[in-house]
Amino acid sequence: SQPYIVALMIEAAALQPTDKVLEVGAGSGYAAAVMSRIARFVHGIERHAELGELARKRMAELGYGNVDIHVGDGSKGVAKAAPFDAIIVSAGGPSVPPALREQLAISGRLIIPIGDLRQNQRLVRVTRLDATAFKEEDLGAVMFVPLIGEQGWPEGD
Repeated sequence: SQPYIVALMIEAAALQPTDKVLEVGAGSGYAAAVMSRIARFVHGIERHAELGELARKRMAELGYGNVDIHVGDGSKGVAKAAPFDAIIVSAGGPSVPPALREQLAISGRLIIPIGDLRQNQRLVRVTRLDATAFKEEDLGAVMFVPLIGEQGWPEGD
């Protein structure tokens, strides 16, 4: 994502120094590195193994000790590291993946683009109010690559 979009999403997530964050769609690791300077710990997940391995290596070489990059289906999050105070999704899904909702801590914030594959995407902030209640806010129009995965778009669409 472009740097201003990364900043917009970080601001929308209201990251705090004590937060544990999940970034879905880690890519090169840029956003995870930025968030690691604000939050206590950042877990990134990338579906492309080669990209994820490069990001993991880059974080280690640059001394980002509070970033862990995972390879897998980002639409399912990283359950073993949950709950997260904030989740930032760098790809657009058809709806908010249930797994990501469930991995939010109480008062946690999830920032995700949702909508059509190529148009009509909206950036949404989901805040977990309690064990079963969530509040959704529309933050405006955006355009992202598709969130591919079991709880996102199917491969090849």
